[in-house]
Amino acid sequence: MKEKTKKFFLDFLSAAKDFFCAFGRGAKKIFSNGKTITGFVILGIFVLVAIFGPLIFPYEANTDLANKYLSPSFEHPFGTDWLGRDVFRQMIAGTGSVLQIAFYSAFFTVIVGTVLGIVSGYLGGVADKIIMSITNIFLSIPSFPVYLLLAAIITINKPITLSLVISLWSWAGLCRAIRIQVMSIKERDFIQICRVMHMSKAHIIFKELLPNVFSYIAINFVMAMRNAITASVGIMLVGLAAYDPTNWGAIMNAARTNGLANVQNIRVLMYPLVAIIVFQIATLMLANGLDETLNPRLKVL
Repeated sequence: MKEKTKKFFLDFLSAAKDFFCAFGRGAKKIFSNGKTITGFVILGIFVLVAIFGPLIFPYEANTDLANKYLSPSFEHPFGTDWLGRDVFRQMIAGTGSVLQIAFYSAFFTVIVGTVLGIVSGYLGGVADKIIMSITNIFLSIPSFPVYLLLAAIITINKPITLSLVISLWSWAGLCRAIRIQVMSIKERDFIQICRVMHMSKAHIIFKELLPNVFSYIAINFVMAMRNAITASVGIMLVGLAAYDPTNWGAIMNAARTNGLANVQNIRVLMYPLVAIIVFQIATLMLANGLDETLNPRLKVL
């Protein structure tokens, strides 16, 4: 048993080394695609705004009714809302939490979906039946009624907790897709040769299966970030997450509920909406660029 454990650990380390070496070699190839570069640059700008924006433009939460509904100016680039708060600084303050939710949600979704998908597809048998039964349950349960039920019981205060809730209804589809790909790949000749040569499961999984589904995993990570933004706005609206005036969804909802007959409310509504659209376009471009670069089915022979 100790020898098997040691061999598994050594195979894992060897596979990890090969993976990072291949990643380094592939980085130049990945960023040769224009869509990838454009999407990466736009997302990089969002990250820079989230890190340095609050330091340069600190947000003041105090209300100032005497200066409500001010038009855009040098002092208030996006104007002020119905409580006199600077909308530009609100947007910058909310960027960090939005990106945290997107990243954590994508991370949890990909980790759970990939691990369970590979285990289910490669091992088969009882493990496959159990995992697929759980997956089908999550795929069949509508998320919105559950969010409403949870909203009556708890209130989420941390981005990482909100990300976990979002990923609960995101991993199942990825798990099933990974399982199907693994079941197809494991029947190919190079996997059969590995088995005939009595190579370990760790070698087959980490050196043979995982590299062949890596492009699909990378694309789904980016798409999961995109979907998490939309989901977080909906969750904020149903009351499951604690109210945060800097959240882009909360800014949109406040502008809507205070009357779109007011021109400034329409402006306030448009700023986070445009930010969400730009973020989603960037993630789509990055995902499409990665797909064109990494997906072997799209390569011209």
